Amino acid sequence: MAKTALITGITGQDGSYLAELLLERGYRVVGMTRRTSTDVHERIQHIVDDIEFVSGDLLDQNSMTSIVASVQPDEVYNLAAQSFVPTSWQQPVLTGEFTALGVTRVLEAIRAVNSKIRFYQASSSEMFGKVVEVPQRESTPFYPRSPYGVAKVYGHWITVNYRESYDMFACSGILFNHESARRGKEFVTRKISDGVARIKLGLAKQLALGNLDAQRDWGFAGDYVRAMWLMLQQDVADDYVVATGRTHSVRDFVRVAFEVAGLGAFEPFVVQDPRFMRPAEVDLLIGDPSKARERLGWEPQVSFEQLVEMMVRADIDRLSALARG
Repeated sequence: MAKTALITGITGQDGSYLAELLLERGYRVVGMTRRTSTDVHERIQHIVDDIEFVSGDLLDQNSMTSIVASVQPDEVYNLAAQSFVPTSWQQPVLTGEFTALGVTRVLEAIRAVNSKIRFYQASSSEMFGKVVEVPQRESTPFYPRSPYGVAKVYGHWITVNYRESYDMFACSGILFNHESARRGKEFVTRKISDGVARIKLGLAKQLALGNLDAQRDWGFAGDYVRAMWLMLQQDVADDYVVATGRTHSVRDFVRVAFEVAGLGAFEPFVVQDPRFMRPAEVDLLIGDPSKARERLGWEPQVSFEQLVEMMVRADIDRLSALARG
């Protein structure tokens, strides 16, 4: 019998890559989406006919319980969240409802229907925030610096709590920044690749960014969803840092992106805009993926430089096609 996986947040970047991976492995894939008047299936359009969809809401306990009861999944991947960090300052309560309490509602639904269902929670390196040690590992204390980070800490610990209290197979993947050409344009990496492509094609003259000195451990989203799946295939549930173990500044990302596009030095084109500065900045994130490597056999396949090139070339191709009509 093929396994069934329920994915919340299936229309997002990670959801699209995870759905591809699970379909390739013969899963029945069910995606939960919120009712909306617009088509949000852009990232999964190429596989939309292979996925079943159910309508639900992380804010509604009854809808979550009825979905788990009707789908009867073997595995649940909770990827849905209000995931754009700057928005979490503008909508802190809503961020808490989705990104923190939403996790509890999914766990409660699983506990009520079948506590043997395996659960994956998308935790985040933003939980480390103002880091207390470098690199960050599973045992590193959390010090979140945004409402999003705070909400993710709640989601992480409630997952641990349900695992220990109810003997549920519940895992958290503490994923460091992971990007792709499917990343939303509000995120800095995609903003850079899109902006560089526009400059390359003569559609823009400059690129406005915030803090160029912030450092992140960036990997490829397609690699990271493989780690999610591996966590749920283990004999014992546990939490894992998923990262490359390398860090780069936003400035590094910009420099490589301009080089890929053949534009040379970036300084004449890039301006710093105070509007894009965070109220409380996270300066340095770098993960230690030793545990994932040793226990899951997981290694990232795509390097930082390959990731930047992949994103820039995809945006150049996309915008070139649009320009041709």
